[in-house]
Amino acid sequence: MNRLGVHALVWVGGWSEAECDRAVTSTAALGYDFIEIPLLDPYGFPVEMTCRRLERAGLGATASLGLSPETDISSEDPAAVARGEDLLNTAVNVVRDLGATHLCGVIHSALMKYMQPRTERGMANVVAVLRRVAERAAAAGITVGVEVVNRYETNVVNTAAEVVSLIERIDRPNVYAHLDTYHMNIEEGFVGLAIERTGERLGYFHVGESHRGYLGTGTVDFTAVFRSLARIGYAGPIAFESFSSAVVDPKLSNMLGVWRNLWTDSHDLARHAKAFMEAQLLAARRAMAVPPG
Repeated sequence: MNRLGVHALVWVGGWSEAECDRAVTSTAALGYDFIEIPLLDPYGFPVEMTCRRLERAGLGATASLGLSPETDISSEDPAAVARGEDLLNTAVNVVRDLGATHLCGVIHSALMKYMQPRTERGMANVVAVLRRVAERAAAAGITVGVEVVNRYETNVVNTAAEVVSLIERIDRPNVYAHLDTYHMNIEEGFVGLAIERTGERLGYFHVGESHRGYLGTGTVDFTAVFRSLARIGYAGPIAFESFSSAVVDPKLSNMLGVWRNLWTDSHDLARHAKAFMEAQLLAARRAMAVPPG
């Protein structure tokens, strides 16, 4: 069975003590297995407080982040690359101290619209930095997920094929593809085929609708998605991700282009998402168990 989780930004826009308590308590109350925590500031992250809340709730955790232009490891600026590597190493330390299992997200570039193609020099920086970060993560038993996002949020990896190629260059056993249905719906011709071609390289999966609202109300073909996950025997974490400007921090909301309130009731949204994912997983497994013809 896949562990099911929910992104903390479904519940809160930051990570104060009150926000942490609400996000963790709400996630656990709905029966999710883990919460995905955004490391908005790894240097100032409240590890001890968060650990207490997670332990009290009996909840697992993963963590994700996106780099900024100042910490862009795909840059040709050595200073920016060095800052990015330090940030990622700090994030690994936070994930380790939380007892979390995965560090994922846009850890390969700044989360922004680039106005030029990636460069080979920049890609070499990505490979070198993530190789060292992965080695540090491996020593702590942490899996590293390189997230594929659309062309308006990176120029490094926009498709499953591109992330597999990057992972092969990094060549570390704890580095996997992090796929996201929201981004795949933009960039992939056949989402299910992209999942199947990623195969054993897939290590973390985001479920998000085409408009990032309620699952099943947009254009993502979730039947194909979950059947393809079943075909490759994917047993890793699956996290629901959704954003609304009613909840997300304004700075992040502006960065992601979340201009409208797709929902206001976090509890109803997350409850619906869990039931939707469970139903899709069950239907896909049953479909795969039926002999063709």
